[in-house]
Amino acid sequence: MTAAPVPIQKTKASIRDYMAIARFDHWVKNVFVLPGVVIPFTISVPTDLLGFAIRLAIGMLAVGLITSSNYIINEVMDAPFDRHHPTKRFRPVPSGKISVPIAYVQWLAFMAAGMLLSLMVSRPFAVVMLVLWIMGLLYNIAPIRTKDIAYLDVLSESVNNPLRMLAGWYIAGGGASPPVSLLVCYWMVGCYFMAIKRYSEYREIANGEISSRYRKSFSHYNEHRLLVSIMFYASFAMMTFGAFVVRYRMELVLAFPTVALVMAIYLKLSFEPNSAAQNPERLYREPALMWAVCCCSAVVVLLLFVDMPWLHQLFAPLSVGLHPSAL
Repeated sequence: MTAAPVPIQKTKASIRDYMAIARFDHWVKNVFVLPGVVIPFTISVPTDLLGFAIRLAIGMLAVGLITSSNYIINEVMDAPFDRHHPTKRFRPVPSGKISVPIAYVQWLAFMAAGMLLSLMVSRPFAVVMLVLWIMGLLYNIAPIRTKDIAYLDVLSESVNNPLRMLAGWYIAGGGASPPVSLLVCYWMVGCYFMAIKRYSEYREIANGEISSRYRKSFSHYNEHRLLVSIMFYASFAMMTFGAFVVRYRMELVLAFPTVALVMAIYLKLSFEPNSAAQNPERLYREPALMWAVCCCSAVVVLLLFVDMPWLHQLFAPLSVGLHPSAL
């Protein structure tokens, strides 16, 4: 597939164009905040449920505004590259529909509003939101622009996953922080999803020269390298999930098959043309994936609250090491 850069044609901008670059439809990704909210509930349920509900609403709005601020700067910084993409070249910024200076003002306004709301939740939550915003700068703005560096692009963008978990954790009033093994697992799951997005994009463009002009990291990537990285992230994610389960909640071992099913279906999507893996905001249109996600979520929530002592006995470590003759 080839795509000539779309010529810039100045037209009168509409409010809809400016709202489009904030990508409100991408707020669905903030569902990754919710596990950070649910897990502290397994330790203690807040006594002031109304206060918690208000804090959750304010916190989720703050997360949305900060992520939209990051999306806006992404749209502006990516415009020269998006002009080489088959469909993204028609977006408001690369097609010249909106004023870039106004987009910069919009970017800062969303950040300021998000930070003000964050301070209403708690100081630790506000710190997490500030880090989330700073990661958007590192990912998009030169001279660092981690988005252009193979593998670091996936790793740096996916840090947003554990940051979202921390956000949920502090909204719920959890302790110092979630277990490190869980945060790393969340990070690697994000890397898995992002690497699949890269793989799907690379296959869709199907032209090495054009793909590297659209995304600089594609000058190093190829299908084999991307598939190997996907395997690495998936393995690392499940390994750290296992470490968390063994140490903190053995019942979750029963959720492994449903987690694996979600990951398998997501990988399958990457082989489809114009895949939803490239556009996560469209994933809700994938019935098989949504069915698997709902089943997985239900199983995980159930296992977080239901104790199974027999399971701990089944997986109890050996009290005495095996004699060499038994090996």
